[in-house]
Amino acid sequence: MNLLHHLLTTIVAGADPGPFALVRRDGAAGLDVFTGAPRTVSRLADIPLPPGPAGPRTLALVPYRQIGERGFACVDDGAPLECLALSGHVRVPLAEALAALPDTPTPVRDAAFDLPDGEYAEIVGRVLRDEIGRGEGANFVISRSFVGTLTGPALPAALAALRRLLQGERGTYWTFLVYTGTRILVGASPERHVSVEDGLVLMNPISGTLRHPGGVADRESLLRFLADPKEIDELYMVLDEELKMMATVAEQGGQVIGPYLKEMAHLTHTEYLLAGRGSLDVREVLRETMFAPTVTGSPMENACRVIARHERRGRGYYAGVLALLGRDDAGRQTLDAPILIRTAEISPAGALRVPVGATLVRHSTAAGEVAETHAKAAGVLAALGLRSTSAEPDTVPAGVAPAAVTPPDAVPVTVGAAPAAEVRLAEDPAVRAALAARNHGLAPFWLEERTPGAAVLPWLVGRRVLVVDGEDTFTGMLTHQLRALGLTVRTRPWGDAAGQERFDPTDADLTVLGPGPGDPESPTDPKMTALRGVVDGLLAAGHPTLGVCLGHQLLAGRLGLPLHRRSAPYQGLSREIEVFGALRRVGFYSSYTALADADEVVTAYGPVRLDRDAVDGTVHALRGSTYAGVQFHPESVLSRDGMAVLTDLLGWLLPDPSVPTGHGTPEPHTSRHPG
Repeated sequence: MNLLHHLLTTIVAGADPGPFALVRRDGAAGLDVFTGAPRTVSRLADIPLPPGPAGPRTLALVPYRQIGERGFACVDDGAPLECLALSGHVRVPLAEALAALPDTPTPVRDAAFDLPDGEYAEIVGRVLRDEIGRGEGANFVISRSFVGTLTGPALPAALAALRRLLQGERGTYWTFLVYTGTRILVGASPERHVSVEDGLVLMNPISGTLRHPGGVADRESLLRFLADPKEIDELYMVLDEELKMMATVAEQGGQVIGPYLKEMAHLTHTEYLLAGRGSLDVREVLRETMFAPTVTGSPMENACRVIARHERRGRGYYAGVLALLGRDDAGRQTLDAPILIRTAEISPAGALRVPVGATLVRHSTAAGEVAETHAKAAGVLAALGLRSTSAEPDTVPAGVAPAAVTPPDAVPVTVGAAPAAEVRLAEDPAVRAALAARNHGLAPFWLEERTPGAAVLPWLVGRRVLVVDGEDTFTGMLTHQLRALGLTVRTRPWGDAAGQERFDPTDADLTVLGPGPGDPESPTDPKMTALRGVVDGLLAAGHPTLGVCLGHQLLAGRLGLPLHRRSAPYQGLSREIEVFGALRRVGFYSSYTALADADEVVTAYGPVRLDRDAVDGTVHALRGSTYAGVQFHPESVLSRDGMAVLTDLLGWLLPDPSVPTGHGTPEPHTSRHPG
């Protein structure tokens, strides 16, 4: 308590206490107080993590611009990667901390969203029409910020906000205040981005938002929310995207656990937990998982382009992470990193910024997403003493606000009192049943614990696969499934087909043309030009080839089938269709498709069998003598029967040498693959 007392008395006296952090982590009974020396580094790999006794070593503030380390687009606002090399640490019981923290919020003047509701709604409409509608991705998170200026000292105001968040918010992963000497971050993040302990890597995708600004959600509203297709799609899509990340940082990819309900003071979300074993340096784990699809979108690389194109300004620390790095008793690295959302950024001079974002999917409406940003800002704004009615559209002052927005009278905080809402609906039988129903159509491969070697098919062992990445890290999930079946897999980016590092696409037993965003018929897109050249070479050589989503579209186009942009995108959509004689439930992420008016066509590369939609003739799958393509994603968590589809296709393209006759045997599986 002495360390906290020293910090608070220094601040009350108007002096600078030096860098510190106050953190309450998920489930902790007390408030961790950290002090340390500030340091700015340029790369995640430079974050200090020295050896020594067990415990935390470094607290890093990772800005959104760090996404540039992965080569992804961003508006570079110069926000630094700041670290506190920790030297002091005590844990203070929560009641004592609450009693010591100040509770006098500072008025805020000129308070408003930087983008008025109407302007933000126009951006939402453009993204739905021009990006999701044209195949650039499945979902995108577009942000706006509530801004203002504190009329008094910044640190006391931030401490008062922390106290209110500790007392009044619930369902948080981290509640925190970090002061580096150059900036203050105070917030209550509900979402773990990634953690590593004892070799176990965990990620925690949270998506879907039920707003209840007036108090606790009621049961009927919650059940309607859990049945809402938009909210369901939103969670599935971020689940798939974080599984892509787990495919990179965990040896066997991630196992899906959940879903669960995340109940907060103003909002309720749905969430999954992903778990897998990994051995990477924790700084590399951070790099490979920048940044969560819940605050960017999918596919990730193109989502960053879309964000830069439509936001046209830097994000500061919004969508980045706090990262606490340390070591355990055995000297192994540890990591705990919440996403920087529901967080206020405050300069020492009092400039206030509260960034929030809405996840746009094909079911989104501009009005709904505007309302979501208000609701997401509500908790932090209330903690800062701004009126809770600012959580709803059109009640936040537009343009220049009055001289000051004063604290509301109706936000009491009492030391030792329970949070305002203690009702928990997660245990209601109907709610539990609605959550469990979310998994009924999902892939057992990702839901069930996997035993290494259990899915291996003997005739595939030792055979080599080359996956050409079309700029969608779904290829990571596909790679895990192919390896689980016994294949040796390597991946090359599409750019290698266009640059100096050219490769031979036939240098494997099978080449997989992977998924990716964009218009497959574009005459100017260098990616499409390069991949069309790869397809031509594979077809001319008669080399075994499998196309997935974009790869399927390009294959179909080179076979002479017309390509078509759907009037409504198939993004994050699960359907039961027939695939070469068997009913399969599979997941689609596409805006383009091939068309045909017959079930078989003759091409320059031989006859092609097609599986088409009976209503509009869209081609779900095709198969020729040495090639096959599927418009859906067998690797997606939405593809319940994805492993069975892959097994059938591999049996066609890489037949079992012990089975007589040619292609077409073995027959398609008629039951689900156990995964």
